[in-house]
Amino acid sequence: MSSDDAQKLWKVYRTAKELVKDRGYTITDKEVNLSFDQFVSEMCDPMGKPIKKKMCFMASPSPEAIEKFPEMGNIWVEFCEEASVTVKTMRNFCIHISENKFATGILVYENNMTPSANRLIPSVAPATIDTFQETDLLVNITKHVLVPTHIKLSGAEKKFLLERYRLKESQLPRIQREDPVARYLGLRRGQIVKIIRRSETSGRYASYRICL
Repeated sequence: MSSDDAQKLWKVYRTAKELVKDRGYTITDKEVNLSFDQFVSEMCDPMGKPIKKKMCFMASPSPEAIEKFPEMGNIWVEFCEEASVTVKTMRNFCIHISENKFATGILVYENNMTPSANRLIPSVAPATIDTFQETDLLVNITKHVLVPTHIKLSGAEKKFLLERYRLKESQLPRIQREDPVARYLGLRRGQIVKIIRRSETSGRYASYRICL
């Protein structure tokens, strides 16, 4: 593995930390801002090759997140040691999520995932599993200048919004679960996201979309 590969995984690791923090879990600024030298020192072997088992981590919801999303639970992030996710790999990951009572699992893999492995994901319900290819996390898409701010609403905030504007869920514009920002935030079916945009004429304005 070249130093370029280590650089790539360092970027992926940092984005994964940012993603988990942005979902409301307790991640320190020190973790998010881990330097490349620190990454090599803490996560790599003497030859500079990243050890993916060392990159795995768990996180707990912040007090603010628990207040908004009481059902949130802990999250586990795993970096797949195999280049592709097989049924065996996914089964072991599902077992780890279930046995340790994680509410959410994130599996990051290098190349691809077999359809059979993907079909195992619902088996961990009520826990949920999100999967990302390493290239998905090379950059944090939410930091792109053209991507507006997205904020996931709590159940209470959703109820207030629908009642205030006398709306039905079917009347709201939609955002697909496969949308890159929806995947980043871990949006689930029925959840609403507030999107804040800037306008030269009207300043900031908000719109809402429901995840399907």
